[in-house]
Amino acid sequence: MTIPIIDFSTLNGDKRSETMALLHEACQKWGFFMIENHDIDTSLMEKVKKLVNEYYEENLKDGFYKSELVKTLEKQEKTFDKDWETTFFIWHRPKSNIKEIPSISDELCNTMHEYIAQLILLAEKLSELMSENLGLEKTFIKKSFSSPNGIGPVMGTKVAKYPQCPNPKLVRGLREHTDAGGIILLLQDDKVGGLEFYKDGKWVEIPPSKNNAIFVNTGDQIEVLSNGLYKSVVHRVMPDKDGSRLSMASFYNPIGDAIIAPAPKLLYPSHYCYGDYLNLYGKTKFGEKGPRFEAIKNMGNGHAHTNNNIV
Repeated sequence: MTIPIIDFSTLNGDKRSETMALLHEACQKWGFFMIENHDIDTSLMEKVKKLVNEYYEENLKDGFYKSELVKTLEKQEKTFDKDWETTFFIWHRPKSNIKEIPSISDELCNTMHEYIAQLILLAEKLSELMSENLGLEKTFIKKSFSSPNGIGPVMGTKVAKYPQCPNPKLVRGLREHTDAGGIILLLQDDKVGGLEFYKDGKWVEIPPSKNNAIFVNTGDQIEVLSNGLYKSVVHRVMPDKDGSRLSMASFYNPIGDAIIAPAPKLLYPSHYCYGDYLNLYGKTKFGEKGPRFEAIKNMGNGHAHTNNNIV
């Protein structure tokens, strides 16, 4: 399977409609895709990956290989309730907690801050494009992810290393799941793979990201807002016997008190009198059904006194 690739450099030219259609199809039929030419500084991306890898080597690696999970695998015992990963989580918005991460350097803090500032712009652009493709106002997703008083969306990053694993058959790097939130933007390893998404009854291997392409997947809240038109997809991480994998998954999510509901425009009409529908159908039989559905939604729950013969 060829994973959809969205070239953001074509969004401002005569290929815009083609690119928008490809993005719409990727959200509908895949739930994941790659973004190229995203305008994030690639030297900054390389620097943040380098610094995170150094942080892992200096602060996390030794502790991980002394953990009970490693001892379990040394006994050749399979584990079903733990993941072969070492992680820390950074909140960026509405308030950063990066200074609270133990032993984190000022250089990593500053580099991460610069990277996330650019990534948030990409996340907001994506939310606008998805809203547009759904036929909604371009700020719909952003507003839906915000609190009633306008705070939000939130942004946070799960920084993970999936260390080299002596027996990958006994454990998952990360067990099968969908993501709870909204739009997930992944900066990942350019050498070691392991990420897999489930599509059409098969596990699709996501290759390491070349040229600092950003991998994107949609979470549960996008599926809800789109009334199921866009999908959140089950995925997992498989550990590697020969190398360790870097993953920096940034989550553009609703704030905690955001009220989530499907966009009214995307809902089918409901709780209407069938006689009202037949009456409208008689007048619009040879037109598009979409406007007919919208008209029925606008009628509310009125009772019709019409001829109920089937037309």
